[in-house]
Amino acid sequence: MSVPKFSNIPNSFHAELKKRVSDYFNEVGKSTTGNYSLFIKAVILMVVFVFTYIHLVFFTPNVFWQVMESVLLGGVVAAIGFNVMHDGAHGSFSKYKWVNTLAAFSLNMLGGNSFMWNMKHNVIHHAYTNIDGLDDDIDIQPWMRMSSTQKRYKLHKYQHLYFWILYSLLYIFWIFVLDYQKYFKSKIGNMELKTMSIKDHIIFWAFKLFHLFIFVGLPIYMVGFESWVISFLIFTLVAGFVLSIVFQLAHTVEHTSFPMPNEVTGKLDDEWAIHQLKTTANFATKNKLVSWLVGGLNFQIEHHLFPKISHVHYPAISKIIKQACQEYGIAYIEYPRVRYAVASHVAFLRQMGRK
Repeated sequence: MSVPKFSNIPNSFHAELKKRVSDYFNEVGKSTTGNYSLFIKAVILMVVFVFTYIHLVFFTPNVFWQVMESVLLGGVVAAIGFNVMHDGAHGSFSKYKWVNTLAAFSLNMLGGNSFMWNMKHNVIHHAYTNIDGLDDDIDIQPWMRMSSTQKRYKLHKYQHLYFWILYSLLYIFWIFVLDYQKYFKSKIGNMELKTMSIKDHIIFWAFKLFHLFIFVGLPIYMVGFESWVISFLIFTLVAGFVLSIVFQLAHTVEHTSFPMPNEVTGKLDDEWAIHQLKTTANFATKNKLVSWLVGGLNFQIEHHLFPKISHVHYPAISKIIKQACQEYGIAYIEYPRVRYAVASHVAFLRQMGRK
């Protein structure tokens, strides 16, 4: 499909939001990027990751601790993705570009590729959220049906029961299959990849090999194949499920929309900011532990409207956005508890699986 255009509205809602949020930062005198609390969290997560990895690989714990530490490693990998890589990739982790680049590069260290992520997430997903044929995050075909515009198969009748299996496999498929598909096809979904430089190609292959050495070759050499495969499967399945469910709760629930452009004009009905509000949901924003662990991605509305603002500021600017939505009569989708968002996601999957 061709790239759609958003409605161009004078004195738009987006312009008003940007003005109010800008005024807030001017009033409080804060930078829009991360602060010391974020940097301390990043250090904590990195230290836990390194020590857990070293203990698993070089000290060979007994089976009980091996399983527990593998679960912990999966959770920490997901947390690094949410808190460090994600802000870094959006340029909001630090005011220094090199620090943001370093934070974003954590994805390469963990088996992904920052170039592919930038195209898939920053360029496509953030611009064309929940638009079937463009947003790669809702393209799990033929295994799952995530939009009413997608073809329905018989197995989709049960997708609300088996989704957790596919979500758990995300990380393994991401690092071993999906990145390579994008690389060799030079496409993400229906969108062409921008041309990769020689540096981009070198980074892609060098870090893929580095990841294979750190997470496959070295552990097998140190602890043996059987012990490695147990830990590797536990760690990747935990990371995959956590990464998947957090992003799915933000966009594929009962109350979010899946707009499609007009077939003749190629235009969407709403301006970009309102499109983001209709296709995005928050969850458990009062839960400080959830917010800490998922890098503020439970404030997904704030993130989509202001992706270059660090997640440490989302609780503050959410009040501004809520107020503006009330004044303009725009729905602000929010679930007060994680379990409510999960229940809505399951109900959504059941609905999509019906005839």
